[in-house]
Amino acid sequence: MLQLRNSTCLWIVAALLLPATTWAAENEDFDAIHHTADGYYLDFLPIGKWELPRIFVVRSEESGWRVRFWRSTTAALRSGVMTAEVHQETAPADTAREVLAPSDDHASSHLDIEALIESGKHLDAHLVPALESERVILDLSMTRHLVFALLAMAFLTAVFMQLAKRYQQGIGRTSAPHGLVQNLLETLIVFVRDDIAIPNLGQNKYQRFLPFLLTAFFFILTCNLLGLVPFGGTATSNLNVTVVLAAFTFVLTQVNGSRDHWKHVFWPPNMPVPVKLLLIPTEIMGLFTKPIALAIRLFANMTAGHLVILSLIGLIFTFGQLFGSVAGYGVAPISLGLTLFVYCLELLIAFIQAYIFTILSALFIGMAIAEHSHGEAH
Repeated sequence: MLQLRNSTCLWIVAALLLPATTWAAENEDFDAIHHTADGYYLDFLPIGKWELPRIFVVRSEESGWRVRFWRSTTAALRSGVMTAEVHQETAPADTAREVLAPSDDHASSHLDIEALIESGKHLDAHLVPALESERVILDLSMTRHLVFALLAMAFLTAVFMQLAKRYQQGIGRTSAPHGLVQNLLETLIVFVRDDIAIPNLGQNKYQRFLPFLLTAFFFILTCNLLGLVPFGGTATSNLNVTVVLAAFTFVLTQVNGSRDHWKHVFWPPNMPVPVKLLLIPTEIMGLFTKPIALAIRLFANMTAGHLVILSLIGLIFTFGQLFGSVAGYGVAPISLGLTLFVYCLELLIAFIQAYIFTILSALFIGMAIAEHSHGEAH
């Protein structure tokens, strides 16, 4: 399997000028989906992989609740406390031995640890306690997408704390913004305020929700852009991340909903009673479909872009393996040209998706807090 990262960068494009056999061993397959997925390691191809810490909350009848920590997946397996469980079809044939009961739907195997580590498949394995009396209650292990989400948070915190110090000194308040970074951030902040918050929330109510909208916009934008740097990962291509972001929008929408909002949900005005009874389930369902659409839209768009890029790059290796290195070199200019085009498009999409999530959040909140005057039908 080609160990290409899910992020596309100029370094990879330049590396593609090498023969396809430099990157892929004989009979290996290109799996784009695998490289856009999350994992318990950072991939620095061709240098190697950096395994991330594994943290588990386990419970057993003898010792009760315990927190177990290892600096890597390899350390967890070699400790003997945890073992690996992988699907049999993905396991090295000479190391698998079945341990699950015949009643299990999917045949899985515990593997010889050293052979599994040598194969490299231990990083994609599911870890379970070696003792049958123990079970994992909560997996708090670091993942690639979590690392880049935390990196985005740290970056934004550092940048905006520095910006806040400038404002305390009067730069940007009593005088014009100074410097490229402050001017750029000032432009984006004013854009979110004037073109997203005020039109959808109103002149008198936007201040209450502007901090959330700014946080969502800059966090999503930073995560999107981090996925396009060398060895990067896109946290917003993880459904868990987008669901949490959409959950904040959902909570803010429902907590701040006006009486008119709830009246429209549970007893729509100016409608005959039979129609009201039909609309109520639809309105209740709509409360949940809006944030679900927010989460899936962001996740799908960020994942799809990387899959397209990796698939275009994979054409070089596919043609090289099927028809020889000459065919690989021949298709390389076309593949690289399309890859660069989609990569530039991804830069645009990074901004567009941050904008779409923010403006839809503002729209949903604005619809919920709006006050209406209705005359009841008789």
